[in-house]
Amino acid sequence: MSTAILTGQPVPGSPLEGDLRSLGFDVRVASDAADAETLLAAVPGDQRVAVVDARFVGHVHALRLGLTDPRFAASAVPGAVTAKPEARTALTRALRTTAAAPGAATSPDVLPDDIAAAMESDATDVHSPELGTLVATVPTDPQTRNEARQAVAAVDDEAVRLRTAVKSRDGFFTTYAISPYSRYIARWCARRGLTPNQVTTASLLTALIAAGCAATGTRGGFVAAGLLLIFSFVLDCTDGQLARYSLQYSTLGAWLDATFDRAKEYAYYAGLALGAARGGDDVWALALGAMVLQTCRHVVDFSFNEANHDATANTSPTAALSDKLDSVGWTVWVRRMIVLPIGERWAMIAVLTAVTTPRITLVALLIGCALAACYTTAGRVLRSLTRKATRTDRAAAALADLADNGPLASAFAALRPRVTWLRPAPVLAFVGGAGLVGTALANPYGSPVVVAAAALYIALSGLALIMPLKAPLDWLVPPFFRAAEYGTVLVLAAKADVNGALPAAFGLVAAVAYHHYDTVYRIKGGTGAPPSWLVRAIGGQEGRTLLVTLAAALLSPTDFTVALTALAVAVALVVLVESIRFWVAAEKKGAPAVHDEGEPA
Repeated sequence: MSTAILTGQPVPGSPLEGDLRSLGFDVRVASDAADAETLLAAVPGDQRVAVVDARFVGHVHALRLGLTDPRFAASAVPGAVTAKPEARTALTRALRTTAAAPGAATSPDVLPDDIAAAMESDATDVHSPELGTLVATVPTDPQTRNEARQAVAAVDDEAVRLRTAVKSRDGFFTTYAISPYSRYIARWCARRGLTPNQVTTASLLTALIAAGCAATGTRGGFVAAGLLLIFSFVLDCTDGQLARYSLQYSTLGAWLDATFDRAKEYAYYAGLALGAARGGDDVWALALGAMVLQTCRHVVDFSFNEANHDATANTSPTAALSDKLDSVGWTVWVRRMIVLPIGERWAMIAVLTAVTTPRITLVALLIGCALAACYTTAGRVLRSLTRKATRTDRAAAALADLADNGPLASAFAALRPRVTWLRPAPVLAFVGGAGLVGTALANPYGSPVVVAAAALYIALSGLALIMPLKAPLDWLVPPFFRAAEYGTVLVLAAKADVNGALPAAFGLVAAVAYHHYDTVYRIKGGTGAPPSWLVRAIGGQEGRTLLVTLAAALLSPTDFTVALTALAVAVALVVLVESIRFWVAAEKKGAPAVHDEGEPA
């Protein structure tokens, strides 16, 4: 239960008390600041508390945005301020300071606004939501009160609530083919008490059923798979819109939404491969290649964003040109479609599944994602080279965590005093990774030369992280590592040329990719990277790569397949158990819920 303390005498006919109760607040009335301090002290410390001026006039949704958003410890709109338990001390201190001010008992000023100002001056971050056309004001005389009420009546806050439930930045397909009606599904869910997590789970189950339909290998199954995949995407949009519509944000929900998106897409790739196999066509290499490419695209996005998250003097001519292009309407949509975001990508996959074959679908996906990757990566490289920015220790630490180096590479990184001249890091990462994958391609299955290339790769992986990753292109190091590890598994499984090798490799890459995505979402949430024991337990990226190359050199193709399967199961069990434990604990501790407001690739 939450408590709202109304300050001052209630205004006859005001719907304020009813509005606050509809938002879940127990309403109490204080005559002045001193009385409000007494009532605040009586509220249990584990409750949210709000202080609202009794003269407040505004939309219910303005109060909802200002007083109930779970993402912020303290927030305020004109005439109202609130604090969650973690900010209660700051609110109490600010109220005490305000109450002790000369003339506080008779001052006509707005007490909640004074409290919010005092909290901010006390170094407390008080969130102020963007209200747009919504009204939130404290009239001081009958005329202004009447004008405020007319302004409230002139704006339909339910229409505003529905409109703002949609992301401010989405792809073309999502904006024009999904959101016009998915927002109403979100409202329908909210009115029936459904939660975003329930809708997210329904989206996952729908996508898994779609993958199962694709796995049948029949034309009817492919058509059903395409339709279900689109419906899964509708639900995927709905869960976020429901969270924004009803302000049901949560740490666990943000994690589920992000990880389930990846699980849905990659499970569908596997369904396509299984369906093709029923028709006598082996496309597992294409399915695994699509997952590798898509995962590398994501880590490029994450690494670049983390490297520049809090960089100073962050300007470049390339960025200025990009901003200029975004000011022209049609170029915005073209640029968003070129990167093949999730909406366009899933629409393409669904249509091609229904009308063509899995092979054509996966080949088209690979071509589209490759072109999108070239476009986005080239643009980011240009930005990095032309901007003058100082990157922080936090950014360097995030990139090091994303690199996922284990104990073997760390041993070479310990040579820091002797070989600090080895720069730049992206060159070391690229040479090591390209050399390893190229060696695996050029030699037959079981060649010990590949193991030697893996040993060199380990050394270069460690040397790449000798110095903090603060150089302009150092954000390329984690993507190069991902491409090297996943590419090596793909090439060696294909070289084994036995039934089951590529599906086993698909499972291993999926398990490892989950670990890497989990690392990203922990860093984005401000909770830090996974514990070092977890990275050591699963070998680090270079340890797993060496293990796979050793297995290929020492085992027969059939036994190699068994080894890949066992490694996939082991990695999946360890990372899943630790990940679930962490995110459930984070939810209980009230860790910040970081929801993506842009459409990811």
